[in-house]
Amino acid sequence: MTILSFIIHLAGATMLLLYGVRLVRTGIERAFGASFQRIMTRNSNVTGASVTGLVLAIILQSSAAVGLLVAGFAGTAALGFGQGLAMTLGADLGSALLIQVLSFPLDWLVPLLLAVGGASFIHSSSRNVKQAGRIILGIAFILIALRFLRETMDPIRDSNFLPAIAGYLAQDYVTAFIVGATLALVMHSSLAVVLMCVTLVSLNAVPVEAGVSLVLGANLGSSVIPVWLSRGMSPRSRRVPLANLVIRGSWAILALILVNNLPVMAVLSSGQAGQTVVNVHIAFNLAQLAFLPFCRFLEAPMLRLLPEKLDPENVTPVLHRSVLDDETPVSPSLALASLKREALRMTQIVEGMMLPVMDIYGTYDGDRADYIANEDDALNSALDSIRHYVAAIPSDTLRKKENKQARELTEYAIALKSAGDIIVKTMLPLAKEKKKDRINFSVAGQAELVSMHERVLANLKLASNVLVSDDLASARLLLEEKAEMTQMERSSRKKHLRRLSEGTAKSFESSDIHLETTRALKEFNSHISAVAYPILYRGGQLLETRLIEKMDLDK
Repeated sequence: MTILSFIIHLAGATMLLLYGVRLVRTGIERAFGASFQRIMTRNSNVTGASVTGLVLAIILQSSAAVGLLVAGFAGTAALGFGQGLAMTLGADLGSALLIQVLSFPLDWLVPLLLAVGGASFIHSSSRNVKQAGRIILGIAFILIALRFLRETMDPIRDSNFLPAIAGYLAQDYVTAFIVGATLALVMHSSLAVVLMCVTLVSLNAVPVEAGVSLVLGANLGSSVIPVWLSRGMSPRSRRVPLANLVIRGSWAILALILVNNLPVMAVLSSGQAGQTVVNVHIAFNLAQLAFLPFCRFLEAPMLRLLPEKLDPENVTPVLHRSVLDDETPVSPSLALASLKREALRMTQIVEGMMLPVMDIYGTYDGDRADYIANEDDALNSALDSIRHYVAAIPSDTLRKKENKQARELTEYAIALKSAGDIIVKTMLPLAKEKKKDRINFSVAGQAELVSMHERVLANLKLASNVLVSDDLASARLLLEEKAEMTQMERSSRKKHLRRLSEGTAKSFESSDIHLETTRALKEFNSHISAVAYPILYRGGQLLETRLIEKMDLDK
């Protein structure tokens, strides 16, 4: 019974630890997710990129999450190979430094974090304050899980079970290394694995030697996670995670051999066993930065390993291929599923069009603007396909509810097309006019536009989730974001007029373009938010003219 109780308590502590890490990451991504591209692409040199990766890993509490972000941006050519690889190496060190912070005795903080985080999350109506509460609660749960883990080890330390396993792992460092890598892969978090190892070593439940081998294995497993999760991406996206695996994996194997066969531990050991494990983990990831000068040279071998398979001259891009069946669907459920997938494809096209808009405002690129304008043809084609597809479905096969859903999806496709028109017919001409007349925004005006653009991108992702899930809480959040966007547009307009009254020269020059751009962003956001209305109506969450005042969204 002791062993069974130990396993149950260990599983509970581990799940709480993983949940805490995920809660922090979710809060950060919801509050600042749309800002990540601007943050990650602003440094072109490898040193600056590695510092950016370090900071993001601490914020997101995961080097693997940074690796996936890098893979995504590298796939769209927003991030160069050398820059992306440097960022992942910096993220590895950032994750290791976070271990040091979380390994300090911070139990006294838990009640304060729970009180502040809970109050912010439950009682605040502001999105950012709510997400800040989520982050604070996540940190509290991590600390609780670590204390729970320490308490779980107390009954088992003096038994024959744990010492036998710990002794075996200390003697067979290869097995310990494999176990650490496997745990990181299964848990999808090297942070959680390393924190567990540090806690076990601190309690003398596992020898230092076994703890170090487990941690080195966790480093290998952490580098495999982005490679696995990016397996469905383009070759360009997969090169950086693969290069990071080559560097980190080979260095982990070499470090394992050095630590277990040379007197390296004497240099890194401290008075506390747990701190020794942390020291090894930090030193391992710090030593990886020696590869920074060689990041760009690894692009050529990675290009040979993962060459581009498609010729864009002859092959239609995957995103431009309709997912609708050529034949009339055999059932209403399949028809609605196909329509939803096609609408989701349109959403992805619109997102690709909106993503670089503020960059074009900053430095106008005619070729890039033409490419975005040509994407509008793909939206036209998709909308025509949806119309013909719905018309081809025999009316007698659809019940009233299904017919209404098909009509709602068609209407949303029309809204997405209108959103694309705003980019092509309003925003791109404004960007061109800005360049032609050599107009510059004021610093405050530029910041307001960037903030609105980032919020629109975040809402576009939320709209995609609503489209796929039909989730009532997410639909309500999307409509609340629409109201927030209206407030942002009104606030920006007032601030702009105030700058005009103060005589700011740049505000006079850019007045028309600034106001038209904020209006365009608000209208674009309104179109993509249209997906929420049918879901809220079916859920009884819409009154005649406004939202119901209260709803429990503590999920």
